[in-house]
Amino acid sequence: MLRFSLLFLTLIIGLFLLEIYEPVRQAVILPFTGLLATFSSWMIQLFDANVLASGDVIRDSISGAAIQIAPGCNGVEAMIILLAAIIAFPAPFLYKLKGLFWGFLAIQALNMVRIISLFYLLQWDRNWFEWFHLYLWQALIILDALVVWLIWLRYLPRGQGESDGIIEDVALPAEKELV
Repeated sequence: MLRFSLLFLTLIIGLFLLEIYEPVRQAVILPFTGLLATFSSWMIQLFDANVLASGDVIRDSISGAAIQIAPGCNGVEAMIILLAAIIAFPAPFLYKLKGLFWGFLAIQALNMVRIISLFYLLQWDRNWFEWFHLYLWQALIILDALVVWLIWLRYLPRGQGESDGIIEDVALPAEKELV
């Protein structure tokens, strides 16, 4: 548990520092955020042809209402938390890769719902938009990372011993039959 905690904290701090490092931000985070805006607007355009994306901004061409997907609203932080938890936990490498792949998809799928809902909430009522943006969706995205990690833990192989970094299941004594 100590090994997990120390590695988890080291990874969290290192990855968050890497995320705010300007060359990484320019080369990775901002292009990813722009791609997220483009994909979100494409999803919205399936039902509403009046939506445009430009960089990290999604705009309604009729009302002019627009949202900007800023760093912090792109799911990267939730992915950093998930990545640190999966990497820090002793498990076979293949399972770590599977967890990261499915976790990325789960976090970004929920983030798409978040972006699209916030786009329409802004057009409906700014107060509700602010409340959902600042309180509800922030918590749900981080909770998504936790839930993905817990599901990943549930599907780890059991009984391989500590050679793979997983402690074997403890055999419980047989229950006595009730007479």
